Amino acid sequence: MLYGRTTEQERLTQLVAAARAGCSGALLVRGEAGIGKTALLDWLAETAAQPDPEHGDDGRELRILRVTGIEPEADLAFGGLVQLLWPVQSRLDALPEPQAAALRAVLGTGAEQRGPDRFLTGLAVLTVLADLAEDGPLLCLVDDAQWLDQATAEALLFAARRLAAEGVAMVLAGRDDGFSAPGIPELRLNRLGFEDSSRLLADRGRAPALRSQIITESAGNPLALIEFDSARRDQPHQHAPLPVADRVFSAFRSQIGRLPERTRLMMLVAAAEARGDLPLLLRASELLGVDLGDLEEAERSGLMYVMDGTVTFRHPLIASATYQGSVLARRISVHRALAEAAVDPDCRARHLLAITTAPDQDVALELAEAAARARGRTAYAAASGLFRHAARISTEQETRAAWLTEAATLALAGGHAAQADRLAEEADPLQDDPAVGATIASVRAAVVFELGDQSEAAHGLLARVGDAATPETSGMLRTAAAYGWLAGDEDTVRAAGARLAAGGCSDPLVEGLERLCEDDAEHGLPLLAGFLERRLDAPDIRDVDEQAVRMLALTCGTILGDDEAALDLASTEVRWCRSQGIIGELPYALDVLAQNQVLAGRHRDAEASVTEAEEIARDTGMRQRLARLAAVRARIAAIEGDAQRVRELAEATPEALCTGVDCAGVLLDLGLGDFDSALNRLTPPPPGPDRYIWLSLSTAADQVEAAVRLGQPERAEEALRHFENWAAAGARPRTSATTTPWAQAVVLRCKALLTDQPEHYAQALHLHEKGGRPFERARTELLYGEWLRRARRRNEAREMLRSALTTFERLQAEPWMRRARAELQASGDHLVTARMLADNLIDRLTPQELQVVRLAKDGSSSREIAAQLFLSPRTVEHHLYKAYPKLGVGSRQELVLLDL
Repeated sequence: MLYGRTTEQERLTQLVAAARAGCSGALLVRGEAGIGKTALLDWLAETAAQPDPEHGDDGRELRILRVTGIEPEADLAFGGLVQLLWPVQSRLDALPEPQAAALRAVLGTGAEQRGPDRFLTGLAVLTVLADLAEDGPLLCLVDDAQWLDQATAEALLFAARRLAAEGVAMVLAGRDDGFSAPGIPELRLNRLGFEDSSRLLADRGRAPALRSQIITESAGNPLALIEFDSARRDQPHQHAPLPVADRVFSAFRSQIGRLPERTRLMMLVAAAEARGDLPLLLRASELLGVDLGDLEEAERSGLMYVMDGTVTFRHPLIASATYQGSVLARRISVHRALAEAAVDPDCRARHLLAITTAPDQDVALELAEAAARARGRTAYAAASGLFRHAARISTEQETRAAWLTEAATLALAGGHAAQADRLAEEADPLQDDPAVGATIASVRAAVVFELGDQSEAAHGLLARVGDAATPETSGMLRTAAAYGWLAGDEDTVRAAGARLAAGGCSDPLVEGLERLCEDDAEHGLPLLAGFLERRLDAPDIRDVDEQAVRMLALTCGTILGDDEAALDLASTEVRWCRSQGIIGELPYALDVLAQNQVLAGRHRDAEASVTEAEEIARDTGMRQRLARLAAVRARIAAIEGDAQRVRELAEATPEALCTGVDCAGVLLDLGLGDFDSALNRLTPPPPGPDRYIWLSLSTAADQVEAAVRLGQPERAEEALRHFENWAAAGARPRTSATTTPWAQAVVLRCKALLTDQPEHYAQALHLHEKGGRPFERARTELLYGEWLRRARRRNEAREMLRSALTTFERLQAEPWMRRARAELQASGDHLVTARMLADNLIDRLTPQELQVVRLAKDGSSSREIAAQLFLSPRTVEHHLYKAYPKLGVGSRQELVLLDL
């Protein structure tokens, strides 16, 4: 029976009822040791297993999966996931093959090879839970979450955050510290009040006279109430003025100390083994001269249970008290026996580590092998820890350096940047291999980059390289140049290029970036175009070890103004990341994709891409990536005239990353008629690489228009000169640089504004017909229409203005719509105020509904869509169910007929 938990029980009941009705949810139950988390989970398991017609039960049986974190196994990769999924491993065959392979590797039933991404396992867990829920509601209980291994915790939390419409309820229980679950609702368990504590003691037969004393000593902690009550029966005059947790722990140690020696030894074997694996316990105990019969006294006293081939302690604190209450020599002998008796090599490695008190190369090699196996299952955090342990007991300095470097690399891959930096710093003085040194430098630079200081990351790499590049350092210099470019640090780009040239290492990408730093678009863009051509010809090339260069490759199309190539490359990258389950790399690819979707006038698609990128960036701790995504949202808000949204995004974006949002602010000011602000916001144009970010390339035209309207055209001369040089370089044949008809059109529009010569407008529109950037075309049509109206060529003006208005309405560009409508009215088109175009179907959908509908329209099955979007198939079906009535269709077949 539970005491004082009515509110908590109701909330858990509602969670399970929602799962029975097909709505998933997750909840973290948090509280101190002994507060009753396990008891609450036990109650939920018992009650949820019973049919509940009142809350929507359809007669299908509720399945329960359960896992308990084990403190000694916190470094054992996927130990918790094995415990959770072992009973349902037969369902793996129904998963998409990459996911099935990932879980087979976790369970040890498939090949152990290095997986592409640590989050693929989380996606596989989500899919298998959703698949189980197809048979009926599913309750997943996770106890002692603070002791889960990192790989299991990441996989479960990844799945928990994406539960939606599968019929899965997940309840995690963990202590106040040691387990973080951002994005998961929390239910905190408080200590019991006096009345509930009194009822508990009364039901145990405690006389009223002694209840107050026990309640005061226990401070309302349920476990303390029970244990102190039992202690008073055995030692009525005991007094221990210690914190509650310490007193409970002390009570357990006292109780264990009164047991026979052989019983205590057998309990120590069970505590050290931790998993309750009875066959292993029996093999190890035989080596120590004890057996299962020696646990009888522990069972009689209620400290332990042996059933169904498993040995368990009544409470985790009992196992801790058993282990910590034993002397070191006894613990070492027990771990030695367990290592000798172990069949699982990872289990053996864990026990060998526990007994190693001095350098031992043989044990270090076994630990390194276990680390390699963990790495092969993408348990990067666990693998990093094992390599770290192996390095610290290794007797060979060269091996120690290599293992510490690998530990640092894996810590970074696992999302633990600070730990990666510490490990790389520890490895640095040990290494004398240039290749290892380069890796260490790259890890430390990547840490700084992820923490948001790209310029410092580039400087860190430069500091490790001499005056001239060598074969070992050329890659570092290339990465340094990429970091410098992304940071807007032109000096670093030049320095990296100079050292490459001094070493005779030609690198067209770095040379192209150097030229652009000098504003030499004529020679810089062709070099980048050649790099982009190679990427487009071989899109499967992955520079895994040069993440910054890979990021820059995605940006190249935008730097060149080749929207079609940029969109194609970004789409290919996103598809590849989805197909391989490489979630960690998706946010940047989605960011570049969203940028180009905005340029193509696909605002709702861009919002869907940004929404997904933001969600993944939060999951993976990429806080700086969140800030960079704000530029896309700001551009859309600026076009739509949402001043408040642009202001909010600017306030939330760090100053160092605010160029993109500021560029959007220029467009907003222009649309709202605040020409002075538009002209002053980015004057003079940002220096160096910032001139070539995707928004800056269009801002020159905004500044020209603002300057002309203010009667101060000279204020935009520098911005226009830069843009015209860039556009001219981009107009060369594709073999030397990419074509940019939209950019040439915008240059002509600016000239028309400055010279008042209409032929420039006509030439611009001819170039716009070749495609690209519909918003820019509509702006050209609007300005030309305004000129035609002033020239009293009203029929031509109305035709031009109607075309512009149609595009503005589709883009929901409110300020520009108002201008176009006002001009139409002035031209004599009085019907414009009554004319309303049919609303865009896309605008009716949420970002995720839009993604699902597009993929379904292309013929992808629900399982295929789920695998691509990191959702469950049931959630995909839920989104389709919600989208159909919004679109006025009833099936996938009808989606094909829609223009989406």
